[in-house]
Amino acid sequence: MILLSGHGDVPVAVEAMREGAYDFIEKPYGAEHLVAVLDRAVELRRMRRELRSTRWSDIASARLEARLAGTAPAIAALRDTVRQLADINVDLLLRGETGTGKEELARAFHDFGRRARRPFVAITCAGIAEPAFEAELFGHERGFLAGTAAARIGKLEHANGGTLFLNEVECLPLALQSRLLRVMQDRSLERIGSNAPRPVDLRVIAGTSADLRAEVGAGRFRADLFYRLSAVELALPPLRARREDIPLLFTRFAEDAAERFGRAVPEQLESELRLLQAQDWPGNVGELKAAAERHVLGLRRGASLDARLASASLPERMARFEAETIAEALRQAGGSSAAAADLLGVPRRTLNEKIARHGLRGDE
Repeated sequence: MILLSGHGDVPVAVEAMREGAYDFIEKPYGAEHLVAVLDRAVELRRMRRELRSTRWSDIASARLEARLAGTAPAIAALRDTVRQLADINVDLLLRGETGTGKEELARAFHDFGRRARRPFVAITCAGIAEPAFEAELFGHERGFLAGTAAARIGKLEHANGGTLFLNEVECLPLALQSRLLRVMQDRSLERIGSNAPRPVDLRVIAGTSADLRAEVGAGRFRADLFYRLSAVELALPPLRARREDIPLLFTRFAEDAAERFGRAVPEQLESELRLLQAQDWPGNVGELKAAAERHVLGLRRGASLDARLASASLPERMARFEAETIAEALRQAGGSSAAAADLLGVPRRTLNEKIARHGLRGDE
């Protein structure tokens, strides 16, 4: 903003600048002077916009990589998709096994887009009776349902301006599938007991671990709703398909758990991480996170760990035993590799090589 006035004085000019004006020009003014001021103002605005865009891109990318951590190509591709679609008002279908992080991905689409300042509403569609679920989604007018004295806003209306995440969408009753499709098409809803349509602006993201095409073929899921949701369909990889990310994820989960529990992060041996990578993790990221929490709480020697050790090869068991023996010697020696070598009766150079191989810490 540039303020032009024939009645200017110093206090007025100062107040104008304080309120955000770029410059104050008193009449009469020369055209060349005005053009020069305009040029400088436009250039300053351009530079500020570029700087703000660059900063947001760098900061957002770092935050996104922290939220969807991993170096596996499938995870990198999902991060790219978030960058491309976060600001685009398109509904999404997220497909993946239980524990692969469908809700976390849905939240990333919400948090890194224009809807971030509005609510993110997550609903699990399994295990809720249809009448209660209908009221949960659409709300109801005052006194329409027995035992209710006030009107209630449903989850769809509460998500207005934001994002609605429907997890296990295959469990949504057929009658409610029809009503949800109508909301997605018309972007309006009617509360139970009302004939007045209420406009809603929301993005619908659905998550499923089922084969919705098979559900459509079996008559348990509406084809029109499936096609509406699957315009953009994203597959989340199971943990066994991204084993290279297991050490990173386990370490981060352990650090988060240690901060939450007020505990120190126990030392994690390289041989232990290799053993973790060798597991299939049917519960995926959720199961790995639980294992990291047990690790921080010192509960590693449970039945599940014994089972993993029982399935490990002889070299893996020997490597683990060697690593734990060296780690214990280092603890007794206060971290001194020379003292630990004396305790173990091996040359210091040999011990240092083994320390490096197992990813342990000791002085040189």
